[in-house]
Amino acid sequence: MPPHARIDAGHPLLARRSIRRFLDRPLPDGLLEHLLDVARRAPSGANLQPGEFIRVVGATRARLGAALRDAHRDGRQESEDYRYFPEPMPHALRRRQVAAAQALYGALGIAREDRAARARHFERNFDFFDAPVALLVTIDARLGAGGYMDLGMLLHALMLAASAAGLGSCAIGALAHYPRLIRAQLGLPESRHLVCGLALGYADPDAPDNACRTTRVPVGEFFTTLGGEE
Repeated sequence: MPPHARIDAGHPLLARRSIRRFLDRPLPDGLLEHLLDVARRAPSGANLQPGEFIRVVGATRARLGAALRDAHRDGRQESEDYRYFPEPMPHALRRRQVAAAQALYGALGIAREDRAARARHFERNFDFFDAPVALLVTIDARLGAGGYMDLGMLLHALMLAASAAGLGSCAIGALAHYPRLIRAQLGLPESRHLVCGLALGYADPDAPDNACRTTRVPVGEFFTTLGGEE
């Protein structure tokens, strides 16, 4: 590939990673709204623009986090609004899942058998990793898989916009485990399906978990060419 055609290593797409430790530094006024305004240019089939973002702050955020931690510690389970993981999990996907967990807990120095430490770290999901911005992402329950595809592009656009602005982010799928609890806490209708959370803020450059990198499969595993010269 010619040098001028390569994407620079500093591009937000290549620099982006999941951030789980943030500085105690608020975003400037209007920055979040600006990032959302930029992200809404993401592709959207028929321009439906599905998905909504809810920022939770103050006492509401604290109560929500406490309720989620209690539910997790009590072993309470809810039916999720949508299925993310296949059942049963194929071995190839399970290996990727395990490798990602090993990379994260390895960076933190948490041993596999230290279940208490792993549980404490997992519960940080419910505090949005103490990020200055805590967002919940919902979608109209009437939308099908295509709406989730569009919402995923919007989420990625927001995370790339944040990266370009010098911010870090982390999508939080663990929140999707408790859709009824979250709707009850925030007074949301059943028609709003809970997709995930999003933590946003300035990354702590010294945090070991922020140094974690997960691998991606080689292009040859998911790309092929069919057809040829007739």
